[in-house]
Amino acid sequence: MRTASVTRATNETDITVDINLDGTGVYDNQTGVGFFDHMLDQLARHALIDMTIRAKGDLHIDDHHTVEDTGIALGQALTQALGDKKGIRRYGSCLLPMDDAQVRCALDLSARPFLIWNVPMPTSKIGTFDTELVREFFQALSTHGGITLHVDLLHGFNSHHIAEAAFKSVARALRDALETDPRTAQAIPSTKGAL
Repeated sequence: MRTASVTRATNETDITVDINLDGTGVYDNQTGVGFFDHMLDQLARHALIDMTIRAKGDLHIDDHHTVEDTGIALGQALTQALGDKKGIRRYGSCLLPMDDAQVRCALDLSARPFLIWNVPMPTSKIGTFDTELVREFFQALSTHGGITLHVDLLHGFNSHHIAEAAFKSVARALRDALETDPRTAQAIPSTKGAL
């Protein structure tokens, strides 16, 4: 089973992440940040990753540390669960529409983190949630998950739809990349012999 459990405790946050990469998208995410929980639920459901996250953070300051540190812990869990990455497809992409928004994602589970983020948000807030934190989450996930991640907004005018389309697009691309390729189930997907 490709599973992992990661705990990250700092003076700002206390986070536990449990994942199963071979799940069915069952989720139970509680971070204290309602919109962020909704986005994590989308990530789990559409990547088919079983995911349980518990986060307690300094929300009296703002949501930043909780969102960023959750991205760090989830990235670490992905790395742990993937192990040597033998047999995975490695690459994934998705062109995802959601009402007015259309977001394109392409990613590589290369162990070489790099984020290209071309997703301008029309508003600074979605309810009480700072829209700039969407990028912060994916920066942390990319860095600690060893993911080359490109996300581009092709069009859209509703910030909620744009953010949700970004999470769903990454999720669908991640699902493809995590899948085992039956033609190369025992091989590392690199001419280097390691990722």
